[in-house]
Amino acid sequence: MSTPAPLPSPVRLALGLGVLTAFAALGTALASGLHLPLPGSVLGMVLLWAALSLRLVRLEWVEGAGDGLLALLGLLFVPATVGAVDYLSAGAAWGLWLLVMLSGLLLGAGTAGGIAAQLVRDRA
Repeated sequence: MSTPAPLPSPVRLALGLGVLTAFAALGTALASGLHLPLPGSVLGMVLLWAALSLRLVRLEWVEGAGDGLLALLGLLFVPATVGAVDYLSAGAAWGLWLLVMLSGLLLGAGTAGGIAAQLVRDRA
């Protein structure tokens, strides 16, 4: 049996975007309808992963759209970055508190890492 001819690039892109959008919408609807404390987009990604793993969706269907979105990822983060920069002045008021919290976090993580490394050395 012969393999079907590959779809033209714009058709593959449209199909991929449609599949990705459908899974995102399904995840959002399920998260909202079931009152799950999980973002719908994350649930949609889990559903897409399950569908790909079970071979209900072929990788070729979404690969082109995924590659295209990855190429635009930097552009998609621009609004979040602009929002963060917009609130830098608000962060300056909390700068000392942030410094204290970050220092405590690093001190705690370093201590835990040192203890874990010592325990691993003692068992070896």
